[in-house]
Amino acid sequence: MATYRVVFHIDEGTISRANMVLHNIQNLIDDLGQDAVEVALVANGEGVKALLRSPNVHKRQISKLAEQGVQFLACENSMRFLGLKEADMLEPIRVVPAGVSELTKKQADGWAYIRP
Repeated sequence: MATYRVVFHIDEGTISRANMVLHNIQNLIDDLGQDAVEVALVANGEGVKALLRSPNVHKRQISKLAEQGVQFLACENSMRFLGLKEADMLEPIRVVPAGVSELTKKQADGWAYIRP
């Protein structure tokens, strides 16, 4: 069982913000060790665009993080507002009903919250 549980939050759709969040996640895993940390990224608002199938300059990085056990969660409410469907998202992405609810649940369960 992981010693640390960390949820990252992205709600901006810029490439630079996605780059920062993904690098922060990799840095955390590199520092604490893959077996010592459980990581999730919750995307809502414009942040769901960071998880799109195309166009996405971060596909390789997201795939690598998913292979290391990172969960990628996209807000269905935000997707609906932006006219996106589950098929528009990258393969490792799981759609959750509401990003803010997912963040609330994880924090209530003791997950550390990071919004770079």
